[in-house]
Amino acid sequence: MASIWGMTPRQSIEAECAQRGKSAVVSGCVDLLQGREVDDALVLALGGPHAEYVLGGGEGGRHGRWPRVWACRGLLYAWEKQATPAIVQATKDEAWRVREMAAKVIARHRVEDAIGAVVGLQGDPVTRVRAAAERAVIALYDPIRT
Repeated sequence: MASIWGMTPRQSIEAECAQRGKSAVVSGCVDLLQGREVDDALVLALGGPHAEYVLGGGEGGRHGRWPRVWACRGLLYAWEKQATPAIVQATKDEAWRVREMAAKVIARHRVEDAIGAVVGLQGDPVTRVRAAAERAVIALYDPIRT
């Protein structure tokens, strides 16, 4: 299990897309968001050095929040419309970091089908989630400002 040391998350995800294909990375991210198993190499590419700890069972392991956070982050840099239902569902995740990252993905890719989800996140109890939701709403309603 080689780690992706020294790369930014974006670089690591782009490298994984070059190796597997973008559609395969997007599908893997969707699988993680939906609680399905994916191979360790994808988790390492998405999560970087911390992923080794998580894969070893730390912080909830494979089914904890971090693989879902990283899956959303993967979709931030590798997006295809087929991921829309999964990213909308991620706005309801129990982990606030997943909800926050989902809102960032929705904003970046202007996922119009997610407008109701991010409007709902504007009432989230976590400040960072509310802020990400506000940016997503602005991106969807006023793309010139973003």
